[in-house]
Amino acid sequence: MTGHWVEVADGVHARRYEELDLTVGLVVGADRCLVIDTRGDLDQGAELAAAVRELTSLPWAVAFTHAHFDHTWGTERFLPCAVWAHEGCRAELTEYAEGAREKWMAYYREEGKAAIANAIARTTFVVPDHLFSDRTELDLGGRTAVLLHPGRAHTDHDVIVHVPDADVVFAGDIVENAEHGFSAFSFSTDSDLTAWPDTLDTLLALEPRVVVPGHGDPVDADFVRYHRHGLHELIALKAAVGRGESTEAAAVAASRYPADVTSAALKTL
Repeated sequence: MTGHWVEVADGVHARRYEELDLTVGLVVGADRCLVIDTRGDLDQGAELAAAVRELTSLPWAVAFTHAHFDHTWGTERFLPCAVWAHEGCRAELTEYAEGAREKWMAYYREEGKAAIANAIARTTFVVPDHLFSDRTELDLGGRTAVLLHPGRAHTDHDVIVHVPDADVVFAGDIVENAEHGFSAFSFSTDSDLTAWPDTLDTLLALEPRVVVPGHGDPVDADFVRYHRHGLHELIALKAAVGRGESTEAAAVAASRYPADVTSAALKTL
């Protein structure tokens, strides 16, 4: 249930969890702090809130990297506060969160994790009340956190959080550090495989020293470049299948990624 903090720069922290290999973030300024994603239910959110208070007593705001349950459903334990997100995130939470509740409760019951399923049942969804479309800056006191929509990738409303004075980017799920980089969970039917490399180019243009993924340990820019190239390969494989020049089996055999990752990527937009 509990996680551990990793300080990636002065006052800039990632918190790592065994559950879903999740990574969330905290940026501390002189006057306030920013919590980046809130975990997957009210109990997990309460754990994170208490962990933040171990590091700072400053007032907080929350930023969502995207709407998926493991990044947003713990928010009620942070209220009242400003909750920032891309405008598309609000629509996603408003329209689909309730329907996703049963799905994830069933998943955790099948995994033998009844406590998480029960916590999801008791969770109140919080929709963001501070929205932006492209870019906004948050003054934390002596430090700025820049929220950017870098383009379509994992979702159509992905947000990265850039901390310029620390050369750190919190990337959400547009970057994942699983065993093979991406996992099958990286790709859904809502992901935009074709746009994803350009989105990573936007991230890389910030010249980050550290990139904090939505899942897995922090990485560097070279890691992101490697998997940007991997995305180009997946795009080419998907195009060949679409033209009838190849089969899914052949694409899986030719891919640098495991079969489940490649198959999931082939099913994207």
